[in-house]
Amino acid sequence: MTTADNMNGWEIVIGLEVHVQLLTESKIFSGASTRFGAEPNTQACAIDLGMPGVLPVVNEAVYPKAIAFGLAVGAEIGARSVFDRKNYFYPDLPKGYQITQMDHPIVLGGHADIMLESGELKTINITRAHLEEDAGKSLHEDFQGMTGVDLNRAGTPLLEIVSEPDMRSVAEAVAYAKYIHQLVTYLDVSDGEMSQGSMRCDANVSIRRFGETEMGTRTETKNINSFRFLERAIIHEINRQVAILETGGRVVQETRLYDPDRDETRPMRSKETANDYRYFPEPDLLPVLIDEAYIQDVRNKMPELPSEKRIRFEREHDLPEADAIILTSTTQLADYFERVAATGGDSRLAANWVRVELLSKLNKASIALEEAPVSAEQLGSIVTRIRDKTISGTIAKTVFDGLWSGQAESADDFIASHDLQQVSGTDELEPIVSAIIANNPKQAEQYRSGKTKLLGFFVGQVMKETGGKANPQQVSELTKKLLT
Repeated sequence: MTTADNMNGWEIVIGLEVHVQLLTESKIFSGASTRFGAEPNTQACAIDLGMPGVLPVVNEAVYPKAIAFGLAVGAEIGARSVFDRKNYFYPDLPKGYQITQMDHPIVLGGHADIMLESGELKTINITRAHLEEDAGKSLHEDFQGMTGVDLNRAGTPLLEIVSEPDMRSVAEAVAYAKYIHQLVTYLDVSDGEMSQGSMRCDANVSIRRFGETEMGTRTETKNINSFRFLERAIIHEINRQVAILETGGRVVQETRLYDPDRDETRPMRSKETANDYRYFPEPDLLPVLIDEAYIQDVRNKMPELPSEKRIRFEREHDLPEADAIILTSTTQLADYFERVAATGGDSRLAANWVRVELLSKLNKASIALEEAPVSAEQLGSIVTRIRDKTISGTIAKTVFDGLWSGQAESADDFIASHDLQQVSGTDELEPIVSAIIANNPKQAEQYRSGKTKLLGFFVGQVMKETGGKANPQQVSELTKKLLT
Protein backbone atom coordinates (compact mmCIF):
# COMPACT_ATOMS: atom_id res chain seq x y z
CA MET A 1 0.00 0.00 0.00
CA THR A 2 1.13 3.55 -0.70
CA THR A 3 2.17 5.51 2.39
CA ALA A 4 3.02 9.11 3.08
CA ASP A 5 6.71 8.23 2.68
CA ASN A 6 6.30 6.20 -0.51
CA MET A 7 4.02 8.05 -2.92
CA ASN A 8 4.87 6.17 -6.14
CA GLY A 9 4.88 9.32 -8.25
CA TRP A 10 1.97 11.05 -6.50
CA GLU A 11 2.29 14.50 -4.91
CA ILE A 12 0.32 15.35 -1.76
CA VAL A 13 -1.37 18.74 -1.52
CA ILE A 14 -2.64 19.70 1.94
CA GLY A 15 -4.32 22.79 3.36
CA LEU A 16 -5.59 23.12 6.93
CA GLU A 17 -8.46 25.03 8.47
CA VAL A 18 -7.72 25.39 12.18
CA HIS A 19 -10.59 26.34 14.50
CA VAL A 20 -9.30 27.97 17.67
CA GLN A 21 -11.59 28.69 20.62
CA LEU A 22 -10.87 32.19 21.88
CA LEU A 23 -10.07 32.45 25.56
CA THR A 24 -13.02 34.53 26.75
CA GLU A 25 -15.31 34.07 29.74
CA SER A 26 -18.49 34.51 27.71
CA LYS A 27 -19.65 33.64 24.22
CA ILE A 28 -19.17 35.72 21.12
CA PHE A 29 -22.75 37.02 20.86
CA SER A 30 -24.19 36.36 24.31
CA GLY A 31 -23.27 36.50 27.98
CA ALA A 32 -23.47 32.71 28.46
CA SER A 33 -20.41 31.06 30.00
CA THR A 34 -17.78 29.25 27.94
CA ARG A 35 -16.57 27.18 30.90
CA PHE A 36 -15.77 23.57 29.94
CA GLY A 37 -17.36 20.55 31.60
CA ALA A 38 -20.82 21.85 32.54
CA GLU A 39 -23.86 19.59 32.33
CA PRO A 40 -25.38 19.50 28.81
CA ASN A 41 -27.53 22.49 27.88
CA THR A 42 -26.87 24.41 31.10
CA GLN A 43 -24.79 27.11 29.39
CA ALA A 44 -27.03 27.98 26.46
CA CYS A 45 -29.14 31.13 26.71
CA ALA A 46 -31.98 32.34 24.49
CA ILE A 47 -29.54 33.88 22.00
CA ASP A 48 -27.59 30.63 21.67
CA LEU A 49 -30.84 28.71 21.23
CA GLY A 50 -32.01 31.01 18.42
CA MET A 51 -35.20 32.01 20.17
CA PRO A 52 -37.45 34.49 18.31
CA GLY A 53 -36.96 38.16 19.09
CA VAL A 54 -33.45 37.92 20.61
CA LEU A 55 -30.56 39.95 19.22
CA PRO A 56 -26.83 39.16 19.29
CA VAL A 57 -24.27 41.60 20.71
CA VAL A 58 -20.58 41.20 19.83
CA ASN A 59 -18.25 40.35 22.71
CA GLU A 60 -15.56 43.03 22.49
CA ALA A 61 -12.97 40.66 24.01
CA VAL A 62 -12.69 38.67 20.76
CA TYR A 63 -11.14 41.53 18.80
CA PRO A 64 -7.79 41.96 20.63
CA LYS A 65 -7.22 38.21 20.46
CA ALA A 66 -7.92 37.95 16.74
CA ILE A 67 -5.84 41.05 16.00
CA ALA A 68 -2.92 39.77 18.10
CA PHE A 69 -2.88 36.57 16.06
CA GLY A 70 -2.96 38.55 12.82
CA LEU A 71 -0.05 40.74 13.90
CA ALA A 72 1.96 37.70 15.00
CA VAL A 73 1.70 36.11 11.53
CA GLY A 74 2.41 39.35 9.68
CA ALA A 75 -1.11 39.69 8.33
CA GLU A 76 -3.21 42.70 7.35
CA ILE A 77 -5.88 43.56 9.91
CA GLY A 78 -9.29 44.23 8.40
CA ALA A 79 -10.23 47.81 9.21
CA ARG A 80 -13.88 47.01 8.58
CA SER A 81 -15.03 43.83 10.32
CA VAL A 82 -18.38 42.53 9.07
CA PHE A 83 -20.37 39.46 10.12
CA ASP A 84 -22.39 37.29 7.75
CA ARG A 85 -24.93 34.51 8.00
CA LYS A 86 -23.89 31.10 6.72
CA ASN A 87 -27.10 29.19 6.20
CA TYR A 88 -27.34 25.44 6.64
CA PHE A 89 -29.44 22.97 8.56
CA TYR A 90 -27.94 20.70 11.18
CA PRO A 91 -29.45 19.44 14.45
CA ASP A 92 -26.85 21.19 16.63
CA LEU A 93 -27.36 24.56 14.90
CA PRO A 94 -30.72 25.73 16.30
CA LYS A 95 -30.84 29.06 14.43
CA GLY A 96 -30.45 27.35 11.06
CA TYR A 97 -27.45 29.58 10.33
CA GLN A 98 -24.00 30.32 11.71
CA ILE A 99 -22.76 33.86 12.26
CA THR A 100 -19.32 34.09 10.66
CA GLN A 101 -17.28 36.35 8.38
CA MET A 102 -17.17 35.92 4.61
CA ASP A 103 -16.09 38.95 2.58
CA HIS A 104 -14.53 41.03 5.37
CA PRO A 105 -12.49 38.79 7.68
CA ILE A 106 -10.62 40.27 10.63
CA VAL A 107 -7.26 38.86 9.41
CA LEU A 108 -6.08 38.87 5.79
CA GLY A 109 -2.98 36.99 4.64
CA GLY A 110 0.02 36.26 6.81
CA HIS A 111 2.37 33.29 7.03
CA ALA A 112 3.82 30.68 9.37
CA ASP A 113 7.46 29.58 9.22
CA ILE A 114 7.55 25.95 10.30
CA MET A 115 10.68 23.98 11.10
CA LEU A 116 11.05 20.68 9.26
CA GLU A 117 12.79 17.58 10.61
CA SER A 118 15.81 18.48 8.48
CA GLY A 119 16.14 21.75 10.38
CA GLU A 120 15.03 23.82 7.38
CA LEU A 121 12.31 26.45 7.61
CA LYS A 122 9.35 26.35 5.26
CA THR A 123 6.83 29.13 4.85
CA ILE A 124 3.15 28.19 4.91
CA ASN A 125 0.98 31.04 3.68
CA ILE A 126 -2.23 31.90 5.50
CA THR A 127 -5.21 32.94 3.42
CA ARG A 128 -7.29 34.48 6.19
CA ALA A 129 -8.52 34.14 9.74
CA HIS A 130 -12.08 35.06 10.60
CA LEU A 131 -14.29 35.26 13.65
CA GLU A 132 -17.30 33.03 14.00
CA GLU A 133 -19.48 31.20 16.49
CA ASP A 134 -19.26 27.47 17.18
CA ALA A 135 -22.20 25.12 16.77
CA GLY A 136 -23.48 22.74 19.43
CA LYS A 137 -22.48 19.11 19.72
CA SER A 138 -24.34 15.98 18.66
CA LEU A 139 -24.08 13.13 21.17
CA HIS A 140 -24.38 9.54 19.97
CA GLU A 141 -22.76 7.37 22.61
CA ASP A 142 -25.40 7.59 25.35
CA PHE A 143 -28.51 7.38 23.20
CA GLN A 144 -29.12 4.00 21.60
CA GLY A 145 -30.74 4.56 18.22
CA MET A 146 -31.04 8.30 18.86
CA THR A 147 -28.91 11.43 18.90
CA GLY A 148 -28.70 13.89 21.78
CA VAL A 149 -27.83 17.55 21.29
CA ASP A 150 -25.75 19.60 23.75
CA LEU A 151 -25.88 23.33 22.97
CA ASN A 152 -23.34 24.45 25.56
CA ARG A 153 -20.81 25.12 22.79
CA ALA A 154 -23.30 26.97 20.59
CA GLY A 155 -22.04 30.54 20.32
CA THR A 156 -18.54 29.79 21.64
CA PRO A 157 -16.14 32.27 19.98
CA LEU A 158 -13.84 30.81 17.34
CA LEU A 159 -11.06 32.10 15.14
CA GLU A 160 -10.91 29.99 11.97
CA ILE A 161 -7.40 30.10 10.47
CA VAL A 162 -7.30 29.04 6.82
CA SER A 163 -3.99 28.12 5.22
CA GLU A 164 -3.05 28.00 1.58
CA PRO A 165 -2.58 24.45 0.18
CA ASP A 166 1.18 24.78 0.70
CA MET A 167 1.90 21.58 2.61
CA ARG A 168 3.37 18.65 0.72
CA SER A 169 3.69 16.00 3.44
CA VAL A 170 1.96 14.74 6.55
CA ALA A 171 4.93 15.93 8.63
CA GLU A 172 4.54 19.46 7.30
CA ALA A 173 0.82 19.47 8.13
CA VAL A 174 1.44 18.33 11.71
CA ALA A 175 4.30 20.83 12.13
CA TYR A 176 2.04 23.64 10.92
CA ALA A 177 -0.76 22.64 13.31
CA LYS A 178 1.73 22.53 16.19
CA TYR A 179 3.04 25.96 15.19
CA ILE A 180 -0.47 27.44 15.30
CA HIS A 181 -1.10 25.75 18.66
CA GLN A 182 2.11 27.16 20.10
CA LEU A 183 1.39 30.64 18.79
CA VAL A 184 -2.19 30.95 20.07
CA THR A 185 -1.22 29.66 23.52
CA TYR A 186 1.78 32.04 23.72
CA LEU A 187 -0.49 34.96 22.80
CA ASP A 188 -3.15 33.86 25.31
CA VAL A 189 -5.54 33.79 22.36
CA SER A 190 -6.63 30.26 23.35
CA ASP A 191 -5.82 27.65 25.96
CA GLY A 192 -5.28 25.19 23.10
CA GLU A 193 -6.83 22.26 24.98
CA MET A 194 -7.52 19.97 22.03
CA SER A 195 -9.16 17.32 24.19
CA GLN A 196 -11.72 19.93 25.22
CA GLY A 197 -12.39 21.16 21.70
CA SER A 198 -10.40 24.39 22.07
CA MET A 199 -8.52 23.62 18.85
CA ARG A 200 -9.73 21.45 15.98
CA CYS A 201 -8.40 20.92 12.48
CA ASP A 202 -10.11 20.34 9.15
CA ALA A 203 -7.71 18.74 6.66
CA ASN A 204 -8.17 19.44 2.95
CA VAL A 205 -6.30 16.72 1.07
CA SER A 206 -5.79 16.03 -2.62
CA ILE A 207 -3.17 14.26 -4.72
CA ARG A 208 -1.81 14.73 -8.21
CA ARG A 209 0.98 13.31 -10.33
CA PHE A 210 4.35 14.95 -9.80
CA GLY A 211 4.85 17.70 -12.37
CA GLU A 212 1.13 18.46 -12.75
CA THR A 213 0.00 22.00 -11.92
CA GLU A 214 -3.75 21.47 -11.76
CA MET A 215 -5.09 20.56 -8.34
CA GLY A 216 -6.65 17.17 -7.77
CA THR A 217 -10.12 16.74 -6.32
CA ARG A 218 -9.92 17.44 -2.62
CA THR A 219 -11.76 16.09 0.35
CA GLU A 220 -12.18 17.80 3.71
CA THR A 221 -11.82 15.69 6.86
CA LYS A 222 -13.40 17.65 9.70
CA ASN A 223 -13.06 18.15 13.45
CA ILE A 224 -9.74 16.38 14.10
CA ASN A 225 -8.82 17.03 17.72
CA SER A 226 -5.25 15.75 18.20
CA PHE A 227 -1.97 15.93 16.32
CA ARG A 228 -1.77 12.14 16.17
CA PHE A 229 -5.28 11.86 14.75
CA LEU A 230 -4.42 14.58 12.22
CA GLU A 231 -1.45 12.53 11.06
CA ARG A 232 -3.45 9.29 10.88
CA ALA A 233 -6.44 10.90 9.13
CA ILE A 234 -4.29 12.44 6.40
CA ILE A 235 -2.35 9.21 5.86
CA HIS A 236 -5.59 7.25 5.51
CA GLU A 237 -7.06 9.80 3.12
CA ILE A 238 -3.91 9.80 0.96
CA ASN A 239 -3.93 6.01 0.74
CA ARG A 240 -7.64 5.98 -0.06
CA GLN A 241 -7.32 8.53 -2.86
CA VAL A 242 -4.26 6.83 -4.38
CA ALA A 243 -6.08 3.47 -4.37
CA ILE A 244 -9.07 5.03 -6.15
CA LEU A 245 -7.03 6.79 -8.83
CA GLU A 246 -4.68 3.87 -9.50
CA THR A 247 -7.66 1.59 -10.19
CA GLY A 248 -9.22 4.06 -12.64
CA GLY A 249 -11.73 5.58 -10.24
CA ARG A 250 -12.60 9.19 -9.48
CA VAL A 251 -12.23 10.95 -6.15
CA VAL A 252 -15.47 12.61 -5.06
CA GLN A 253 -15.34 16.07 -3.50
CA GLU A 254 -16.94 15.59 -0.09
CA THR A 255 -16.72 16.21 3.64
CA ARG A 256 -15.45 13.27 5.68
CA LEU A 257 -14.96 12.34 9.33
CA TYR A 258 -12.04 10.50 10.91
CA ASP A 259 -12.86 7.47 13.08
CA PRO A 260 -9.87 6.90 15.42
CA ASP A 261 -11.21 3.54 16.59
CA ARG A 262 -11.13 2.16 13.04
CA ASP A 263 -8.32 4.45 11.90
CA GLU A 264 -10.23 5.46 8.79
CA THR A 265 -12.14 8.35 7.26
CA ARG A 266 -15.73 7.99 6.13
CA PRO A 267 -18.17 10.22 4.21
CA MET A 268 -20.14 12.81 6.15
CA ARG A 269 -21.84 14.78 3.38
CA SER A 270 -21.21 15.96 -0.16
CA LYS A 271 -18.94 18.98 -0.22
CA GLU A 272 -20.80 22.27 -0.33
CA THR A 273 -19.63 25.43 -2.07
CA ALA A 274 -20.03 28.99 -0.84
CA ASN A 275 -23.16 29.36 -2.97
CA ASP A 276 -24.80 26.45 -1.16
CA TYR A 277 -24.55 28.33 2.13
CA ARG A 278 -26.35 31.43 0.80
CA TYR A 279 -24.11 33.87 2.64
CA PHE A 280 -25.51 37.33 3.27
CA PRO A 281 -24.58 40.14 5.72
CA GLU A 282 -25.85 39.59 9.27
CA PRO A 283 -28.67 42.16 9.57
CA ASP A 284 -28.60 42.27 13.39
CA LEU A 285 -24.92 43.28 13.70
CA LEU A 286 -23.37 46.52 12.50
CA PRO A 287 -19.90 46.58 10.93
CA VAL A 288 -17.07 47.19 13.40
CA LEU A 289 -14.46 49.75 12.36
CA ILE A 290 -10.96 49.15 13.72
CA ASP A 291 -8.55 52.09 13.65
CA GLU A 292 -4.76 52.05 13.73
CA ALA A 293 -4.64 53.29 17.32
CA TYR A 294 -6.61 50.24 18.47
CA ILE A 295 -4.30 47.91 16.52
CA GLN A 296 -1.22 49.63 17.95
CA ASP A 297 -2.58 49.21 21.49
CA VAL A 298 -2.94 45.47 20.87
CA ARG A 299 0.59 45.36 19.42
CA ASN A 300 2.00 47.11 22.49
CA LYS A 301 0.43 44.54 24.81
CA MET A 302 1.58 41.47 22.92
CA PRO A 303 4.01 39.13 24.73
CA GLU A 304 7.33 37.88 23.40
CA LEU A 305 6.67 35.48 20.53
CA PRO A 306 8.11 31.93 20.45
CA SER A 307 10.68 32.71 17.74
CA GLU A 308 11.81 35.85 19.57
CA LYS A 309 12.13 33.97 22.85
CA ARG A 310 14.11 31.16 21.21
CA ILE A 311 16.62 33.64 19.74
CA ARG A 312 16.92 35.40 23.10
CA PHE A 313 17.52 32.11 24.92
CA GLU A 314 20.32 31.26 22.51
CA ARG A 315 21.88 34.69 22.97
CA GLU A 316 21.32 35.51 26.65
CA HIS A 317 21.53 31.99 28.08
CA ASP A 318 24.13 30.68 25.61
CA LEU A 319 21.97 27.67 24.77
CA PRO A 320 22.23 25.41 21.72
CA GLU A 321 19.39 25.89 19.27
CA ALA A 322 17.98 22.41 20.02
CA ASP A 323 17.73 23.21 23.74
CA ALA A 324 16.20 26.62 23.06
CA ILE A 325 13.52 25.09 20.82
CA ILE A 326 12.49 22.62 23.52
CA LEU A 327 12.55 25.15 26.36
CA THR A 328 10.42 27.66 24.45
CA SER A 329 7.83 25.12 23.34
CA THR A 330 5.36 26.62 25.84
CA THR A 331 5.31 29.85 27.81
CA GLN A 332 5.00 27.86 31.04
CA LEU A 333 8.15 25.81 30.35
CA ALA A 334 10.09 28.88 29.23
CA ASP A 335 9.15 30.79 32.37
CA TYR A 336 10.00 27.77 34.56
CA PHE A 337 13.44 27.45 32.98
CA GLU A 338 14.25 31.13 33.42
CA ARG A 339 13.31 30.97 37.10
CA VAL A 340 15.53 27.88 37.56
CA ALA A 341 18.41 29.64 35.79
CA ALA A 342 17.94 32.82 37.86
CA THR A 343 17.94 30.85 41.13
CA GLY A 344 20.73 28.44 40.19
CA GLY A 345 23.04 30.92 38.50
CA ASP A 346 23.99 28.58 35.62
CA SER A 347 21.78 28.65 32.51
CA ARG A 348 23.28 25.64 30.76
CA LEU A 349 23.08 23.46 33.87
CA ALA A 350 19.53 24.69 34.48
CA ALA A 351 18.58 23.92 30.88
CA ASN A 352 19.95 20.39 31.17
CA TRP A 353 18.00 19.69 34.36
CA VAL A 354 14.74 21.09 33.00
CA ARG A 355 15.09 19.45 29.60
CA VAL A 356 16.18 16.01 30.83
CA GLU A 357 15.25 15.37 34.45
CA LEU A 358 12.12 17.50 34.83
CA LEU A 359 10.50 16.65 31.48
CA SER A 360 11.26 12.96 32.03
CA LYS A 361 9.51 13.07 35.40
CA LEU A 362 6.50 14.89 33.96
CA ASN A 363 6.23 12.42 31.10
CA LYS A 364 6.54 9.40 33.38
CA ALA A 365 3.90 10.76 35.78
CA SER A 366 1.65 11.93 32.89
CA ILE A 367 1.15 15.32 34.50
CA ALA A 368 1.36 18.92 33.28
CA LEU A 369 4.13 21.28 34.32
CA GLU A 370 1.67 23.19 36.49
CA GLU A 371 1.22 20.05 38.57
CA ALA A 372 4.94 19.42 39.12
CA PRO A 373 5.67 18.97 42.86
CA VAL A 374 9.10 20.60 42.47
CA SER A 375 8.99 24.35 41.95
CA ALA A 376 11.42 26.22 39.72
CA GLU A 377 13.03 27.75 42.80
CA GLN A 378 13.52 24.32 44.38
CA LEU A 379 15.13 22.96 41.23
CA GLY A 380 17.22 26.12 41.01
CA SER A 381 18.54 25.49 44.52
CA ILE A 382 19.65 22.00 43.41
CA VAL A 383 21.54 23.63 40.52
CA THR A 384 23.15 26.02 43.03
CA ARG A 385 24.36 23.14 45.20
CA ILE A 386 25.83 21.34 42.18
CA ARG A 387 27.54 24.54 41.11
CA ASP A 388 29.08 25.24 44.51
CA LYS A 389 30.11 21.57 44.77
CA THR A 390 28.00 20.88 47.86
CA ILE A 391 26.65 17.81 46.00
CA SER A 392 27.61 15.90 42.90
CA GLY A 393 25.38 15.52 39.86
CA THR A 394 24.62 11.94 40.89
CA ILE A 395 23.59 12.94 44.41
CA ALA A 396 21.56 15.81 42.92
CA LYS A 397 19.26 13.26 41.29
CA THR A 398 18.64 11.73 44.72
CA VAL A 399 17.82 15.19 46.07
CA PHE A 400 15.49 15.85 43.12
CA ASP A 401 13.69 12.55 43.74
CA GLY A 402 13.34 13.46 47.41
CA LEU A 403 11.79 16.83 46.67
CA TRP A 404 9.53 15.29 44.01
CA SER A 405 8.16 12.81 46.56
CA GLY A 406 7.68 15.53 49.17
CA GLN A 407 10.34 14.33 51.62
CA ALA A 408 11.63 17.86 52.24
CA GLU A 409 10.71 21.49 51.59
CA SER A 410 14.09 22.49 50.20
CA ALA A 411 17.22 21.00 48.68
CA ASP A 412 19.29 22.12 51.65
CA ASP A 413 16.91 20.42 54.11
CA PHE A 414 17.08 17.15 52.18
CA ILE A 415 20.87 17.30 51.83
CA ALA A 416 21.34 17.96 55.53
CA SER A 417 18.83 15.38 56.78
CA HIS A 418 20.37 12.64 54.60
CA ASP A 419 24.01 13.69 55.12
CA LEU A 420 24.61 14.06 51.39
CA GLN A 421 27.20 16.83 51.40
CA GLN A 422 29.94 16.09 48.90
CA VAL A 423 33.26 14.77 50.24
CA SER A 424 35.79 17.07 48.60
CA GLY A 425 38.64 17.80 50.99
CA THR A 426 42.00 16.17 50.29
CA ASP A 427 42.32 15.18 53.94
CA GLU A 428 39.07 13.20 53.67
CA LEU A 429 39.58 11.75 50.21
CA GLU A 430 43.25 10.76 50.23
CA PRO A 431 42.93 7.89 52.77
CA ILE A 432 39.99 6.47 50.80
CA VAL A 433 41.78 6.66 47.44
CA SER A 434 44.97 5.18 48.91
CA ALA A 435 43.03 2.25 50.36
CA ILE A 436 41.30 1.57 47.03
CA ILE A 437 44.68 1.55 45.22
CA ALA A 438 46.20 -0.73 47.84
CA ASN A 439 43.30 -3.16 47.60
CA ASN A 440 43.59 -3.38 43.80
CA PRO A 441 47.32 -3.88 43.09
CA LYS A 442 46.76 -5.65 39.76
CA GLN A 443 44.72 -2.77 38.33
CA ALA A 444 47.20 -0.26 39.77
CA GLU A 445 50.10 -1.98 38.01
CA GLN A 446 48.17 -2.14 34.73
CA TYR A 447 47.40 1.59 34.99
CA ARG A 448 51.07 2.39 35.58
CA SER A 449 52.03 0.26 32.56
CA GLY A 450 49.89 2.39 30.26
CA LYS A 451 46.28 1.23 30.59
CA THR A 452 45.08 4.69 31.66
CA LYS A 453 41.43 3.86 30.99
CA LEU A 454 41.50 2.04 34.34
CA LEU A 455 41.31 5.46 35.97
CA GLY A 456 37.54 5.15 35.65
CA PHE A 457 37.66 1.91 37.63
CA PHE A 458 39.37 3.59 40.58
CA VAL A 459 37.08 6.63 40.48
CA GLY A 460 34.07 4.29 40.43
CA GLN A 461 35.38 2.37 43.44
CA VAL A 462 35.85 5.58 45.40
CA MET A 463 32.38 6.79 44.49
CA LYS A 464 30.96 3.46 45.60
CA GLU A 465 32.89 3.63 48.89
CA THR A 466 31.61 7.15 49.61
CA GLY A 467 28.01 6.45 48.54
CA GLY A 468 28.43 8.78 45.56
CA LYS A 469 29.32 11.75 47.78
CA ALA A 470 32.92 12.18 46.66
CA ASN A 471 33.77 14.97 44.24
CA PRO A 472 34.48 13.02 41.01
CA GLN A 473 36.88 15.62 39.61
CA GLN A 474 38.95 15.75 42.78
CA VAL A 475 38.92 11.96 43.04
CA SER A 476 40.20 11.71 39.46
CA GLU A 477 43.01 14.19 40.06
CA LEU A 478 44.00 12.62 43.39
CA THR A 479 44.00 9.10 41.94
CA LYS A 480 46.28 10.17 39.07
CA LYS A 481 48.63 11.73 41.59
CA LEU A 482 48.77 8.68 43.86
CA LEU A 483 49.21 6.22 40.97
CA THR A 484 52.25 7.99 39.52
